[in-house]
Amino acid sequence: MVTTACLSYGNVIDADGHINEPPDLWETYLEPRYRDRAIRIRPGPDGLDHLEIDGRRSRFFDAEILSRGRSMGMTFEERAALARVPYRDSIPFGGCNARERLQLLDREGIAKGFIYPTISLEWEAEVTDPEIALAYCRAYNRWVVDFCADSGGRLIPIAHISLGDGRAAAQELERAVKDGVKGAFVAPYTITNKAHAHPDYDPFWAAAQDLGVPVGIHPVAEPPARRVYQRFSDFKKWAEWWFDMLGAQGPQQAFLALFQYGLFDRFPRVKVVMLESGAGWIGHMLDRMDATYDTALGRSVRLKEKPSFYFQRQCWISADPDEKAVRYIIDDVGHDKFFWASDFPHDDHTRDYMSALAQLVAPLTEPTRRGIVGDNVARVYGL
Repeated sequence: MVTTACLSYGNVIDADGHINEPPDLWETYLEPRYRDRAIRIRPGPDGLDHLEIDGRRSRFFDAEILSRGRSMGMTFEERAALARVPYRDSIPFGGCNARERLQLLDREGIAKGFIYPTISLEWEAEVTDPEIALAYCRAYNRWVVDFCADSGGRLIPIAHISLGDGRAAAQELERAVKDGVKGAFVAPYTITNKAHAHPDYDPFWAAAQDLGVPVGIHPVAEPPARRVYQRFSDFKKWAEWWFDMLGAQGPQQAFLALFQYGLFDRFPRVKVVMLESGAGWIGHMLDRMDATYDTALGRSVRLKEKPSFYFQRQCWISADPDEKAVRYIIDDVGHDKFFWASDFPHDDHTRDYMSALAQLVAPLTEPTRRGIVGDNVARVYGL
């Protein structure tokens, strides 16, 4: 695999890289009573892979969609050809082998990488049973700890938590942190369709606060019924660029709901991280949140202070390396509020992320540069 650059800065940390889970993960790591409901990758009638969830063929995740999670840097034609190759035979270098991943980090001058999933960003779109959802999470969380175990602390496992039952989610977070994860992420929607800061989920947030682990909001595959940007019926089958451009809207809605419900006054030590949703918008969002808080509309917001107060105290955001505008809002938003992430090996970014990162941080002051490339995320996650 060809890499594009190697940064010379110390303590470079990728805040959001991904792996391609082994196809037998859930058959191996699920508790025995759930194994007949395991997530699987199997060939369909056309001979091509598809995802199987809870004993049923997925409605959405066929070979073409699955290929997007392992085709960074490929052309459309190359990705289409990849979809015809069995999943287990076409995982890229570093995509599902911890030793290879460490070699990849070395080539790119990266000290540590946070590990997020790929298939676990997909299955939640088709699961409505909170019990099996948390069972799938437990299996993945146990596996990712094992995957990172022999990396000398360079691969950082992050837990997947499905918000259905608040107490059960809290229990899994506590178990996973004891097992070795350094944080958790949630989807931008919930099985119950209640906002993430609804009081039903207070046990989860209380656990995150007590454990001191950050909770990320990460974009995932969204079913049409929950897709906030599902507006034009003629775009459903082919407008991939358009869908990807709007993928941050779900995380933004989940994020704003935390303020609406007053989560940060109830849990003043909770840490929230926005992931893979861009970062340039946060300057406008903070200004807009404060401005409307000062109007009659703000009466409905269950916070004692302006929203920006809580962002500065308890929130962080990950930027894409190619976001050139971010350098212009850092002074206003805060030097310690930003991370960077590669999104490797997903197809909605190019392989030039290290070169782009070098260009992003080059004009910055040395303390700001060190913060973005690694020091900020290390401090927030207690590395």
